[in-house]
Amino acid sequence: MRIKGVIFSFAVSLILAVIAVSFALRETPDAYLDTVTVNNIVKSFSNNWNNIKGGADRPSFEYNLDYAVIDNDGNLIAATRRGLNENINDAVRNRDTIVDVRVGGEIAGKVIFYNDAARIAERNKRTVVLLSAIIFIGTALIFTGYTAYLRITILRPFKKLKGFARHIAAGNLDIPLDMDKNNLFGAFTESFDLMREELKSAKKNERKAEQSKKELVASLSHDIKTPVASIKAVTEYMLFVTENEEDKEQLETINAKAEQINALITNMFHATLEELQALSVSVADIQSTAIPGLIINADYERRIKPFSIPSCIVSADLLRLQQVFDNIISNSYKYAGTDIEINACFEEQHLIIDITDFGKGVQEDELPLILNKFYRGKNTGTKGGYGLGLYISNYLLNMMSGDIRCENRPNGFSVRLMLRLA
Repeated sequence: MRIKGVIFSFAVSLILAVIAVSFALRETPDAYLDTVTVNNIVKSFSNNWNNIKGGADRPSFEYNLDYAVIDNDGNLIAATRRGLNENINDAVRNRDTIVDVRVGGEIAGKVIFYNDAARIAERNKRTVVLLSAIIFIGTALIFTGYTAYLRITILRPFKKLKGFARHIAAGNLDIPLDMDKNNLFGAFTESFDLMREELKSAKKNERKAEQSKKELVASLSHDIKTPVASIKAVTEYMLFVTENEEDKEQLETINAKAEQINALITNMFHATLEELQALSVSVADIQSTAIPGLIINADYERRIKPFSIPSCIVSADLLRLQQVFDNIISNSYKYAGTDIEINACFEEQHLIIDITDFGKGVQEDELPLILNKFYRGKNTGTKGGYGLGLYISNYLLNMMSGDIRCENRPNGFSVRLMLRLA
Protein backbone atom coordinates (compact mmCIF):
# COMPACT_ATOMS: atom_id res chain seq x y z
CA MET A 1 0.00 0.00 0.00
CA ARG A 2 2.87 2.42 0.73
CA ILE A 3 4.41 1.81 -2.68
CA LYS A 4 1.08 2.42 -4.40
CA GLY A 5 0.68 5.70 -2.45
CA VAL A 6 4.12 6.92 -3.52
CA ILE A 7 3.45 6.05 -7.18
CA PHE A 8 0.03 7.77 -7.05
CA SER A 9 1.52 10.95 -5.52
CA PHE A 10 4.25 11.02 -8.14
CA ALA A 11 1.72 10.64 -10.98
CA VAL A 12 -0.53 13.41 -9.59
CA SER A 13 2.42 15.79 -9.22
CA LEU A 14 3.53 15.13 -12.79
CA ILE A 15 0.01 15.68 -14.17
CA LEU A 16 -0.35 18.97 -12.29
CA ALA A 17 3.00 20.16 -13.59
CA VAL A 18 2.01 19.35 -17.18
CA ILE A 19 -1.30 21.21 -16.74
CA ALA A 20 0.57 24.26 -15.41
CA VAL A 21 2.88 24.28 -18.42
CA SER A 22 -0.09 23.96 -20.75
CA PHE A 23 -1.82 26.97 -19.19
CA ALA A 24 1.37 28.97 -19.41
CA LEU A 25 1.72 28.22 -23.10
CA ARG A 26 -1.88 29.18 -23.76
CA GLU A 27 -1.07 32.76 -22.85
CA THR A 28 0.15 33.66 -26.35
CA PRO A 29 0.16 37.10 -27.88
CA ASP A 30 -3.01 38.22 -29.53
CA ALA A 31 -2.87 37.95 -33.30
CA TYR A 32 -5.11 41.01 -33.66
CA LEU A 33 -6.12 44.22 -31.85
CA ASP A 34 -9.61 45.08 -30.76
CA THR A 35 -10.78 47.34 -33.63
CA VAL A 36 -13.39 49.08 -31.48
CA THR A 37 -10.73 50.07 -28.95
CA VAL A 38 -8.35 51.16 -31.68
CA ASN A 39 -11.07 53.26 -33.37
CA ASN A 40 -12.03 54.91 -30.10
CA ILE A 41 -8.42 55.85 -29.38
CA VAL A 42 -7.84 57.16 -32.92
CA LYS A 43 -11.13 59.07 -32.87
CA SER A 44 -10.20 60.66 -29.55
CA PHE A 45 -6.94 61.90 -31.06
CA SER A 46 -8.73 63.11 -34.19
CA ASN A 47 -11.26 65.10 -32.19
CA ASN A 48 -8.68 66.61 -29.86
CA TRP A 49 -5.66 66.77 -32.15
CA ASN A 50 -4.91 70.40 -31.76
CA ASN A 51 -5.34 70.33 -27.99
CA ILE A 52 -3.23 67.18 -27.59
CA LYS A 53 -0.58 68.58 -29.85
CA GLY A 54 -0.58 71.65 -27.70
CA GLY A 55 0.14 69.58 -24.60
CA ALA A 56 -3.23 68.37 -23.39
CA ASP A 57 -3.51 65.03 -21.64
CA ARG A 58 -3.53 61.97 -23.86
CA PRO A 59 -6.74 59.93 -23.82
CA SER A 60 -7.71 56.30 -23.18
CA PHE A 61 -5.54 55.10 -20.33
CA GLU A 62 -8.39 52.74 -19.55
CA TYR A 63 -7.90 50.72 -22.72
CA ASN A 64 -4.69 49.09 -21.43
CA LEU A 65 -2.95 49.37 -24.79
CA ASP A 66 0.56 50.70 -25.38
CA TYR A 67 0.78 53.20 -28.18
CA ALA A 68 2.70 56.25 -29.39
CA VAL A 69 1.41 59.22 -31.44
CA ILE A 70 3.55 61.10 -33.98
CA ASP A 71 2.74 63.89 -36.37
CA ASN A 72 3.50 63.94 -40.06
CA ASP A 73 6.98 65.23 -39.37
CA GLY A 74 7.76 62.26 -37.14
CA ASN A 75 7.63 64.22 -33.92
CA LEU A 76 6.42 62.36 -30.85
CA ILE A 77 3.14 63.82 -29.67
CA ALA A 78 2.24 61.35 -26.90
CA ALA A 79 3.03 57.87 -25.66
CA THR A 80 1.61 55.56 -22.97
CA ARG A 81 5.12 54.69 -21.69
CA ARG A 82 8.75 55.15 -22.54
CA GLY A 83 10.61 52.67 -24.76
CA LEU A 84 7.94 52.29 -27.45
CA ASN A 85 8.67 52.55 -31.16
CA GLU A 86 8.48 56.27 -32.00
CA ASN A 87 9.06 56.19 -35.74
CA ILE A 88 7.61 54.36 -38.70
CA ASN A 89 10.71 52.28 -39.47
CA ASP A 90 10.96 50.83 -35.96
CA ALA A 91 7.25 50.19 -35.92
CA VAL A 92 7.39 48.26 -39.19
CA ARG A 93 10.28 46.12 -37.97
CA ASN A 94 8.35 45.29 -34.79
CA ARG A 95 5.19 44.63 -36.78
CA ASP A 96 3.33 47.33 -34.87
CA THR A 97 -0.14 48.43 -36.00
CA ILE A 98 -0.09 51.91 -37.60
CA VAL A 99 -3.36 53.88 -37.91
CA ASP A 100 -3.71 57.37 -39.50
CA VAL A 101 -5.13 60.24 -37.49
CA ARG A 102 -7.33 62.39 -39.77
CA VAL A 103 -8.33 65.90 -38.96
CA GLY A 104 -10.77 67.59 -41.40
CA GLY A 105 -10.23 64.82 -43.91
CA GLU A 106 -6.46 65.29 -43.90
CA ILE A 107 -3.84 62.98 -42.31
CA ALA A 108 -2.48 64.89 -39.34
CA GLY A 109 -0.42 62.13 -37.75
CA LYS A 110 -0.27 58.48 -36.87
CA VAL A 111 -1.01 56.28 -33.86
CA ILE A 112 1.47 53.37 -33.51
CA PHE A 113 -0.02 50.50 -31.45
CA TYR A 114 2.84 48.52 -29.92
CA ASN A 115 3.10 44.80 -30.81
CA ASP A 116 3.88 43.09 -27.46
CA ALA A 117 4.26 39.56 -28.90
CA ALA A 118 8.04 39.29 -28.39
CA ARG A 119 7.83 40.30 -24.76
CA ILE A 120 4.97 37.92 -24.06
CA ALA A 121 6.80 35.10 -25.87
CA GLU A 122 9.92 35.76 -23.81
CA ARG A 123 7.87 35.76 -20.64
CA ASN A 124 6.21 32.50 -21.62
CA LYS A 125 9.62 31.02 -22.44
CA ARG A 126 10.92 31.90 -19.00
CA THR A 127 7.77 30.44 -17.45
CA VAL A 128 8.18 27.18 -19.35
CA VAL A 129 11.85 26.94 -18.41
CA LEU A 130 11.02 27.61 -14.76
CA LEU A 131 8.20 25.08 -14.70
CA SER A 132 10.38 22.52 -16.50
CA ALA A 133 13.10 23.02 -13.91
CA ILE A 134 10.55 22.64 -11.13
CA ILE A 135 9.22 19.43 -12.75
CA PHE A 136 12.74 18.05 -13.19
CA ILE A 137 13.82 18.91 -9.66
CA GLY A 138 10.55 17.61 -8.25
CA THR A 139 10.84 14.38 -10.22
CA ALA A 140 14.45 13.97 -9.14
CA LEU A 141 13.51 14.55 -5.50
CA ILE A 142 10.61 12.11 -5.72
CA PHE A 143 12.80 9.53 -7.47
CA THR A 144 15.57 9.99 -4.90
CA GLY A 145 13.11 9.72 -2.05
CA TYR A 146 11.46 6.68 -3.56
CA THR A 147 14.85 5.04 -4.15
CA ALA A 148 15.79 5.69 -0.53
CA TYR A 149 12.42 4.27 0.51
CA LEU A 150 13.03 1.11 -1.52
CA ARG A 151 16.55 0.80 -0.11
CA ILE A 152 15.30 1.10 3.47
CA THR A 153 12.16 -1.01 3.17
CA ILE A 154 13.25 -3.67 0.62
CA LEU A 155 16.97 -3.80 -0.21
CA ARG A 156 18.29 -3.43 3.32
CA PRO A 157 15.94 -6.09 4.77
CA PHE A 158 16.94 -8.49 1.97
CA LYS A 159 20.62 -7.89 2.72
CA LYS A 160 19.91 -8.78 6.34
CA LEU A 161 18.05 -11.88 5.15
CA LYS A 162 21.08 -12.83 3.02
CA GLY A 163 23.42 -12.59 6.00
CA PHE A 164 20.90 -14.44 8.16
CA ALA A 165 20.66 -17.26 5.59
CA ARG A 166 24.47 -17.47 5.50
CA HIS A 167 24.57 -17.94 9.30
CA ILE A 168 21.81 -20.58 9.12
CA ALA A 169 23.66 -22.46 6.35
CA ALA A 170 26.82 -22.41 8.49
CA GLY A 171 24.87 -23.87 11.41
CA ASN A 172 25.10 -20.71 13.52
CA LEU A 173 21.60 -20.56 15.01
CA ASP A 174 22.38 -18.20 17.91
CA ILE A 175 22.29 -14.92 15.93
CA PRO A 176 18.70 -13.58 15.70
CA LEU A 177 17.31 -11.77 12.69
CA ASP A 178 17.18 -8.12 13.76
CA MET A 179 14.28 -6.64 11.81
CA ASP A 180 11.72 -3.88 12.34
CA LYS A 181 8.37 -5.63 12.78
CA ASN A 182 6.62 -2.61 11.15
CA ASN A 183 8.68 -3.08 8.01
CA LEU A 184 7.01 -4.10 4.74
CA PHE A 185 8.51 -7.58 5.22
CA GLY A 186 8.17 -7.55 9.00
CA ALA A 187 5.87 -10.57 9.27
CA PHE A 188 7.89 -12.40 6.62
CA THR A 189 11.20 -11.89 8.43
CA GLU A 190 9.61 -12.69 11.77
CA SER A 191 8.67 -16.10 10.35
CA PHE A 192 12.32 -16.64 9.39
CA ASP A 193 13.42 -15.86 12.93
CA LEU A 194 10.82 -18.28 14.30
CA MET A 195 12.24 -20.88 11.90
CA ARG A 196 15.71 -20.22 13.35
CA GLU A 197 14.38 -20.76 16.86
CA GLU A 198 12.72 -24.02 15.82
CA LEU A 199 15.89 -25.22 14.10
CA LYS A 200 17.94 -24.31 17.15
CA SER A 201 15.53 -26.19 19.41
CA ALA A 202 15.48 -29.21 17.06
CA LYS A 203 19.28 -29.26 16.89
CA LYS A 204 19.51 -29.07 20.66
CA ASN A 205 17.06 -31.94 21.04
CA GLU A 206 18.98 -33.91 18.43
CA ARG A 207 22.22 -33.45 20.37
CA LYS A 208 20.50 -34.61 23.55
CA ALA A 209 19.06 -37.65 21.78
CA GLU A 210 22.43 -38.49 20.23
CA GLN A 211 24.15 -38.15 23.59
CA SER A 212 21.51 -40.33 25.23
CA LYS A 213 21.94 -42.95 22.52
CA LYS A 214 25.71 -43.00 23.00
CA GLU A 215 25.34 -43.30 26.75
CA LEU A 216 22.82 -46.11 26.33
CA VAL A 217 25.02 -48.01 23.86
CA ALA A 218 28.09 -47.55 26.05
CA SER A 219 26.15 -48.79 29.07
CA LEU A 220 24.73 -51.77 27.19
CA SER A 221 28.15 -52.60 25.76
CA HIS A 222 29.66 -52.65 29.22
CA ASP A 223 26.77 -54.63 30.70
CA ILE A 224 26.83 -57.23 27.90
CA LYS A 225 30.60 -57.53 27.61
CA THR A 226 30.94 -58.46 31.28
CA PRO A 227 28.84 -61.68 31.16
CA VAL A 228 30.25 -62.54 27.71
CA ALA A 229 33.78 -62.30 29.12
CA SER A 230 32.72 -64.61 31.96
CA ILE A 231 31.27 -67.13 29.46
CA LYS A 232 34.50 -67.07 27.45
CA ALA A 233 36.62 -67.54 30.57
CA VAL A 234 34.59 -70.51 31.78
CA THR A 235 34.54 -72.04 28.30
CA GLU A 236 38.29 -71.71 27.88
CA TYR A 237 38.85 -73.29 31.30
CA MET A 238 36.56 -76.20 30.46
CA LEU A 239 38.33 -76.66 27.11
CA PHE A 240 41.58 -76.89 29.03
CA VAL A 241 40.40 -79.50 31.52
CA THR A 242 38.04 -81.64 29.43
CA GLU A 243 39.28 -84.62 27.45
CA ASN A 244 36.04 -85.60 25.71
CA GLU A 245 36.27 -84.62 22.04
CA GLU A 246 32.51 -84.15 21.64
CA ASP A 247 32.43 -81.84 24.65
CA LYS A 248 35.37 -79.93 23.25
CA GLU A 249 33.51 -79.33 19.97
CA GLN A 250 30.48 -78.03 21.87
CA LEU A 251 32.64 -75.80 24.03
CA GLU A 252 34.44 -74.45 20.99
CA THR A 253 31.05 -73.58 19.45
CA ILE A 254 30.04 -71.78 22.65
CA ASN A 255 33.34 -69.91 22.69
CA ALA A 256 32.97 -68.93 19.00
CA LYS A 257 29.43 -67.61 19.55
CA ALA A 258 30.55 -65.67 22.59
CA GLU A 259 33.33 -64.16 20.47
CA GLN A 260 30.77 -63.27 17.78
CA ILE A 261 28.57 -61.51 20.35
CA ASN A 262 31.61 -59.65 21.62
CA ALA A 263 32.48 -58.51 18.07
CA LEU A 264 28.92 -57.26 17.45
CA ILE A 265 28.89 -55.29 20.69
CA THR A 266 32.31 -53.82 19.87
CA ASN A 267 31.10 -52.71 16.41
CA MET A 268 27.97 -51.13 17.83
CA PHE A 269 29.99 -49.24 20.42
CA HIS A 270 32.54 -47.99 17.89
CA ALA A 271 29.81 -46.81 15.52
CA THR A 272 28.52 -44.42 18.17
CA LEU A 273 31.84 -42.61 18.45
CA GLU A 274 31.86 -39.15 16.93
CA GLU A 275 32.78 -39.71 13.26
CA LEU A 276 34.87 -42.68 14.49
CA GLN A 277 37.64 -40.22 15.43
CA ALA A 278 38.15 -41.98 18.75
CA LEU A 279 38.82 -45.28 16.93
CA SER A 280 42.61 -45.08 16.80
CA VAL A 281 44.58 -46.74 14.01
CA SER A 282 48.33 -47.22 14.37
CA VAL A 283 49.79 -48.02 10.94
CA ALA A 284 53.08 -49.91 10.72
CA ASP A 285 54.98 -52.02 8.18
CA ILE A 286 54.03 -55.68 8.71
CA GLN A 287 54.91 -58.91 6.93
CA SER A 288 52.12 -60.47 4.91
CA THR A 289 52.91 -63.77 6.65
CA ALA A 290 50.94 -62.44 9.63
CA ILE A 291 47.71 -62.11 7.59
CA PRO A 292 46.80 -65.85 7.35
CA GLY A 293 46.76 -66.04 11.15
CA LEU A 294 44.29 -63.14 11.29
CA ILE A 295 42.02 -64.86 8.76
CA ILE A 296 42.14 -68.20 10.60
CA ASN A 297 41.29 -66.46 13.90
CA ALA A 298 38.20 -64.94 12.26
CA ASP A 299 37.14 -68.27 10.71
CA TYR A 300 35.78 -69.89 13.88
CA GLU A 301 33.35 -72.06 11.81
CA ARG A 302 36.24 -73.30 9.65
CA ARG A 303 34.54 -72.57 6.33
CA ILE A 304 37.48 -71.00 4.53
CA LYS A 305 39.10 -73.21 1.92
CA PRO A 306 42.90 -73.50 1.85
CA PHE A 307 44.54 -70.31 0.61
CA SER A 308 47.91 -68.57 0.37
CA ILE A 309 49.04 -64.96 0.71
CA PRO A 310 52.03 -63.80 -1.40
CA SER A 311 55.04 -62.60 0.52
CA CYS A 312 55.32 -58.81 0.88
CA ILE A 313 55.24 -55.94 3.36
CA VAL A 314 52.05 -53.89 3.78
CA SER A 315 51.12 -50.80 5.78
CA ALA A 316 48.49 -51.84 8.29
CA ASP A 317 47.40 -52.08 11.91
CA LEU A 318 47.23 -55.78 12.89
CA LEU A 319 44.60 -55.18 15.58
CA ARG A 320 42.30 -53.23 13.24
CA LEU A 321 42.97 -55.59 10.35
CA GLN A 322 41.84 -58.49 12.56
CA GLN A 323 38.63 -56.53 13.18
CA VAL A 324 38.13 -56.10 9.41
CA PHE A 325 38.46 -59.85 8.78
CA ASP A 326 36.15 -60.59 11.73
CA ASN A 327 33.44 -58.31 10.29
CA ILE A 328 33.62 -59.60 6.72
CA ILE A 329 33.79 -63.32 7.54
CA SER A 330 31.04 -62.91 10.13
CA ASN A 331 28.81 -61.32 7.46
CA SER A 332 29.52 -64.26 5.14
CA TYR A 333 28.51 -66.73 7.86
CA LYS A 334 25.32 -64.82 8.55
CA TYR A 335 24.02 -64.00 5.04
CA ALA A 336 25.57 -66.72 2.83
CA GLY A 337 26.27 -69.73 5.09
CA THR A 338 28.56 -71.27 2.48
CA ASP A 339 32.19 -72.11 2.12
CA ILE A 340 34.54 -69.16 1.61
CA GLU A 341 37.33 -68.75 -0.91
CA ILE A 342 40.26 -66.38 -0.46
CA ASN A 343 42.46 -65.28 -3.35
CA ALA A 344 45.34 -62.84 -3.15
CA CYS A 345 47.42 -61.02 -5.77
CA PHE A 346 49.26 -57.77 -6.43
CA GLU A 347 47.69 -54.87 -8.28
CA GLU A 348 49.73 -51.68 -8.74
CA GLN A 349 50.65 -50.50 -5.23
CA HIS A 350 48.27 -52.79 -3.33
CA LEU A 351 47.99 -56.33 -2.04
CA ILE A 352 44.55 -57.51 -3.12
CA ILE A 353 42.66 -60.02 -0.96
CA ASP A 354 39.33 -61.25 -2.38
CA ILE A 355 37.00 -62.91 0.14
CA THR A 356 34.26 -64.71 -1.82
CA ASP A 357 31.27 -66.72 -0.62
CA PHE A 358 28.66 -68.59 -2.70
CA GLY A 359 25.51 -66.90 -1.46
CA LYS A 360 22.92 -64.81 -3.28
CA GLY A 361 24.85 -61.54 -2.90
CA VAL A 362 22.99 -58.19 -2.85
CA GLN A 363 20.83 -56.38 -5.37
CA GLU A 364 22.80 -54.32 -7.89
CA ASP A 365 21.14 -51.03 -6.93
CA GLU A 366 22.22 -51.60 -3.32
CA LEU A 367 25.93 -52.10 -3.99
CA PRO A 368 26.79 -48.36 -3.72
CA LEU A 369 24.96 -48.20 -0.36
CA ILE A 370 26.16 -51.21 1.62
CA LEU A 371 29.21 -49.36 2.97
CA ASN A 372 26.95 -46.70 4.53
CA LYS A 373 26.37 -46.55 8.25
CA PHE A 374 23.38 -48.62 9.47
CA TYR A 375 22.48 -49.71 5.92
CA ARG A 376 21.21 -53.27 5.53
CA GLY A 377 20.24 -54.94 2.27
CA LYS A 378 16.64 -55.85 1.46
CA ASN A 379 17.45 -59.56 1.25
CA THR A 380 18.74 -59.83 4.84
CA GLY A 381 15.29 -60.99 5.97
CA THR A 382 14.96 -61.65 9.67
CA LYS A 383 18.68 -62.11 10.24
CA GLY A 384 20.00 -59.85 12.96
CA GLY A 385 22.52 -57.09 12.44
CA TYR A 386 23.09 -53.34 12.64
CA GLY A 387 24.60 -52.50 9.25
CA LEU A 388 27.89 -51.52 10.87
CA GLY A 389 30.46 -54.19 9.93
CA LEU A 390 31.28 -53.01 6.39
CA TYR A 391 30.97 -49.36 7.45
CA ILE A 392 33.60 -49.75 10.17
CA SER A 393 35.80 -51.96 7.97
CA ASN A 394 35.76 -49.31 5.23
CA TYR A 395 36.76 -46.62 7.73
CA LEU A 396 39.62 -48.70 9.16
CA LEU A 397 41.03 -49.59 5.74
CA ASN A 398 40.88 -45.95 4.62
CA MET A 399 42.85 -45.01 7.73
CA MET A 400 45.45 -47.57 6.62
CA SER A 401 45.61 -45.98 3.12
CA GLY A 402 43.70 -48.96 1.77
CA ASP A 403 40.23 -49.50 0.40
CA ILE A 404 37.34 -51.94 0.26
CA ARG A 405 35.08 -52.84 -2.68
CA CYS A 406 32.07 -55.11 -2.94
CA GLU A 407 30.69 -56.82 -6.03
CA ASN A 408 28.35 -59.58 -7.11
CA ARG A 409 29.91 -62.47 -8.99
CA PRO A 410 28.21 -65.18 -11.08
CA ASN A 411 28.74 -67.72 -8.31
CA GLY A 412 28.41 -65.53 -5.23
CA PHE A 413 29.43 -62.30 -3.48
CA SER A 414 32.97 -60.92 -3.11
CA VAL A 415 34.57 -58.35 -0.82
CA ARG A 416 37.90 -57.02 -2.07
CA LEU A 417 40.38 -55.70 0.48
CA MET A 418 43.16 -53.44 -0.85
CA LEU A 419 46.16 -53.15 1.47
CA ARG A 420 48.81 -50.63 0.51
CA LEU A 421 52.29 -52.04 -0.09
CA ALA A 422 55.00 -50.52 2.09
